[in-house]
Amino acid sequence: MEPILEIKDLKKYFVTSRGTVRAVDEISFELLRGETLGLVGESGSGKSTTAYTVIGIYAPTSGKILFRGQDISVPVSKRPKTLKRAIQIVFQDPGTSLNPRRTIGQILELPLKVHRIGDRNDRRRRVVELLRMVELPEDYIYKAPHMLGGGERQMVAIARALATEPELVILDEPTSALDVSIQAKIINMLLDFQREMNLSYLFITHDLSLMRNVAHRVAIMYLGKICELAPAVEFFENPYHPYTKMLLSSIPVVSEEEEKMKPEKIISQGEIPSPVNPPPGCRFHTRCTERNGICSQELPGMVRVREGHLVWCHLFGKKEEG
Repeated sequence: MEPILEIKDLKKYFVTSRGTVRAVDEISFELLRGETLGLVGESGSGKSTTAYTVIGIYAPTSGKILFRGQDISVPVSKRPKTLKRAIQIVFQDPGTSLNPRRTIGQILELPLKVHRIGDRNDRRRRVVELLRMVELPEDYIYKAPHMLGGGERQMVAIARALATEPELVILDEPTSALDVSIQAKIINMLLDFQREMNLSYLFITHDLSLMRNVAHRVAIMYLGKICELAPAVEFFENPYHPYTKMLLSSIPVVSEEEEKMKPEKIISQGEIPSPVNPPPGCRFHTRCTERNGICSQELPGMVRVREGHLVWCHLFGKKEEG
């Protein structure tokens, strides 16, 4: 399978009065066509900044973003309209991402107008079709966002993202603000759309248990760095990085069988350091129970522990180049 998205040595820094925040600090990964890549991490890990840089809300400090092999490492305002149409995003909170002064019909029609898709009648038919796709009644075109529940608003946000028939959709914690039953409905809907339209998803989340059933591959971020990247099954069955093990050991389970699959419980040590002043060497060494001398001195390089399974850790031998 060919990569639809390639991230190469991406950095995104923010200059503040307190210093430079290294939100994303030289990460690389690929997203294959038709694949879901879960980008997981605690708050402040840099996962959402990565998403916003890919979509063009932020311009990268350095590094490259390639979409279908084309360099798009510029703000969204400087990207060709064809690229804007092909890459869409669904934000975490539809309450703030949907314009409260527009009706649902106007919200769904706007991207069609911007990209000059069809005439007025075509756009009206497309809006109705989008509502049906997300299982909302046709008369919702006359409603305002505040008249809908949280799950319904997120379905509208998903419909808006699909309006232009994109190839890549960035999902920034799309279900975290919803109750469990609505979460399941939206996840199943997203998976159906992916199969029907061959969509590629970059799925940003802090919920590792969700990734077990949704993602094809999973990447773990910590303080702007990727720690581990692997196929989802391999990732959950054979975690390597101490940080990954710590996260997996804290996932709640409902059966003894699931409990047996979890790594041995690892108690988190200390606090997450500030991205303004990250520790030298491995970013995680200040909280790691397996650290040794080199961990506080040198950044670990990428080690390929198995086919498709990469880990950035001094515990696993010599780094690979490229």
